[in-house]
Amino acid sequence: MNTIVHDSKISTFVEKLTKTLLPLNPALITKSLDVIENTDFPTTRDEAWKYTRLGKITGIKLEDKVDRFGSLSREKINAKFQISRSGLTFVFENGVFRSDLSSGEFPKGATIKPLTGCSKEELSSLGENVILSGEVFNAINTLFAVDGIYISVDKNIVIDEPIQFIHLLSGTNSIVNTRNFIQLAPFSKAEIIQSYYSLDANKAFTNVVNEINVAENAHLTINKLQCETENCYHISTEQVAQEKDSYFLINTITLNGTLVRNNLNIAVNGANCETHLNGVYLLKENQHVDNHTVVDHKAPHCESHELYKGVIDDKATAVFNGKVFVRKDSQKINAFQSNANVLLSDDAAVNSKPELEIYADDVKCSHGSTTGQLNEEAVFYLRTRGISEKSARHLMVSAFIEDVISKIENESVTDFTHSIIKERFGWEF
Repeated sequence: MNTIVHDSKISTFVEKLTKTLLPLNPALITKSLDVIENTDFPTTRDEAWKYTRLGKITGIKLEDKVDRFGSLSREKINAKFQISRSGLTFVFENGVFRSDLSSGEFPKGATIKPLTGCSKEELSSLGENVILSGEVFNAINTLFAVDGIYISVDKNIVIDEPIQFIHLLSGTNSIVNTRNFIQLAPFSKAEIIQSYYSLDANKAFTNVVNEINVAENAHLTINKLQCETENCYHISTEQVAQEKDSYFLINTITLNGTLVRNNLNIAVNGANCETHLNGVYLLKENQHVDNHTVVDHKAPHCESHELYKGVIDDKATAVFNGKVFVRKDSQKINAFQSNANVLLSDDAAVNSKPELEIYADDVKCSHGSTTGQLNEEAVFYLRTRGISEKSARHLMVSAFIEDVISKIENESVTDFTHSIIKERFGWEF
């Protein structure tokens, strides 16, 4: 067992966890340990967590154990969880790589394997760009990561088929710390599908950090689907570094989970970059979903586009906090943010806070936020055309979120998302 001597709330929270076996940089371990020993969990007094209470997570009495599903087979994975039928699929069960459930042919010109199979040299840059100071969940992930995926695409290599990794969560009072490292060399291209599910899980917590480096003229697309159950928690951090002339796109689809927090930190380090962040979140019952994005433009002649849409029902709550920085001398920046929400009940709530912080003068930047209910006149119009009230409302909600889903270029991801929404909410597309 890993022993932490100082008596802080966080050290008590993780006291039963085993320290990571990954050969990480000792300085990274030391810094993470310092954060855990000397930092408390964020509260609503912290601006970045103003609308998100962590009591349900911090109150978990964590147990250091890995449960096995036992009955899982590759056929069941393919039938229930696999989004794309082509490409390479990696399956992780409670953070542990399952080679018996994974499949596909390795593409030429890329290194793809579990972190536990990486050398110290391959992991030497792990954690280089991840913020630790004040970020307690990043520190916990660093100290207690079980495993994750390592993806490195060589220069000039274009991978036509998607790389998919499936994360399965189970157990009671359990935490899974997963670390993923993705780097694309200059002039390379890849698509990645991440999906998160849970089976027989209760008060289980997924804490994942994705380190992503997109080199000069590289092109990376990530489609992320979060569909864990109502009694599970999920905090995800994407730390992305873009170099000149690169393209980065991430679609985040949140369909389930008691508390979900998505931290997207994009450092646009080079000129002529293009960045796209799209998100859709569908909430009901007592769900809480918090999308927290930062796009930091550090070089001129770049574009960033953010479109997030949510539908909130019952007593669910949503948070969107998007911030765009435009640094001094980063001229000719086009940056656009949009967040729109539909409330389906009087008890549903949303806190939306798009922000711009601009230090250059030759830019085109805008942000907008709208929150409202369905247009009753439009509902009445559809009913006059022979559509039931329930179907009319479903039709309008589907059209509202389809604006985001239609931006997903992979038809397999789109079809799978539609099927999950129909199963969970009964909406037709």
